[in-house]
Amino acid sequence: MENKNYEELTATALKVREHIIRMSTDGGCFTGASLSAVDLIVYLYSRFLNINKDNLNDPNRDYLFLSKGHDVPALYGTFAELGLLDKERLKNHLLLNDHIYWHPNTKIPGIEFHSGSLGHLPSVALGVALDLKISGSSNKVICILGDGELNEGTCWEAVLVANAYKLDNLIFIVDRNQFQANMRTEELIPLEPLTDKFAAFGAAVKRINGHSFAELDEALNSYPFQMGKLNVLIADTMRGKGLPSIQERADRWFCNFNAGEVEQLLLELHGEHNTTLTSETLVVR
Repeated sequence: MENKNYEELTATALKVREHIIRMSTDGGCFTGASLSAVDLIVYLYSRFLNINKDNLNDPNRDYLFLSKGHDVPALYGTFAELGLLDKERLKNHLLLNDHIYWHPNTKIPGIEFHSGSLGHLPSVALGVALDLKISGSSNKVICILGDGELNEGTCWEAVLVANAYKLDNLIFIVDRNQFQANMRTEELIPLEPLTDKFAAFGAAVKRINGHSFAELDEALNSYPFQMGKLNVLIADTMRGKGLPSIQERADRWFCNFNAGEVEQLLLELHGEHNTTLTSETLVVR
């Protein structure tokens, strides 16, 4: 891929981050986690997946399941920038007259499955991948998981089953931003060495910088990573990527900014000085 195409992806990702900031008010959303997943989702829909506004019901389309459903503002924003969703509908976030809220809803075209209860969609994705494998279809199936989500045993059961059925048409992508809710993963239930764990379960594993389009390009151009094995891509990311005021802050996983903060954060996203935040944080113990 030429550098100019990376520039296009970067510009799209910036627009998606703007959408996320605007959705982080009047009730708020899971801002930090959404910002960490933007580059992954933008790349997948722009360059890797056979999904567009004209083939959302085509049996030959590829499938993406967002298991860490609280990242859905990144998905909404990507849909809006790529023409799958009217940008004006993003203004309906959390309003009763639309279906755009904290987790994916299949009433939004392009959403394949409801999610929000963590650990459920890896099994759904492997079921779809198994059906496609049996039918001889060439569709790709991707499931994006949060790293904290890996505390759910169903995720590891799905890895075992996917490898038992040699589902090399399935890719689990882990958004490894090192946080779950308002704690670091390694302080709660340590996950590392994560690459070795997936490999021990039989998967073919790659690990990259999840904010590098070049590394995403290189890794996914080698799909399937190994014939007959589940593909696992661990993407090291930064929670709150793009906003120094909230980057890697445990207390800014969910944000409900006031109008003034939103305007300041939009400037911060474009390189202005950091924002002084006074809106309430959310801490759960």
